[in-house]
Amino acid sequence: MKNDIRHQGIVEKVEKHKVFIRVEQQAACSACHARSACAASEKKDRIIEVDDDSGRYAVNERVLVSVQSAAGFLAVILAFVIPLALVVAALTAGAVRSGSEAVGGLAGLAILIPYYPLLYVFRGRLKKKFIFSLSKV
Repeated sequence: MKNDIRHQGIVEKVEKHKVFIRVEQQAACSACHARSACAASEKKDRIIEVDDDSGRYAVNERVLVSVQSAAGFLAVILAFVIPLALVVAALTAGAVRSGSEAVGGLAGLAILIPYYPLLYVFRGRLKKKFIFSLSKV
């Protein structure tokens, strides 16, 4: 439990084997006194789907959603690190092979076209790695 990422949320919907929780995500600087003038202090609501067969949760109930921090690191790697590495590699290879920075730039963008659909195809396998747990607040 020490290495878990935890967020408080509100149960939005309860289905047969799933609970949908609305989690308000705030920027790290949300406690700053200048947040009203800063574009970085945005709030966003996310819906997290958690498998649950217990039937213990009701709509509008406050809950604590947790996931292992290793899953958080995996999400960062899949969403940011690998795409950045692919773009830089394709940009460099395209520019070197063609001698044109424009071609390198297009290659850098084009490499992402198969990457994100590939993530979508493997979403079932990835979903097994991101296991969320619920507890009442």
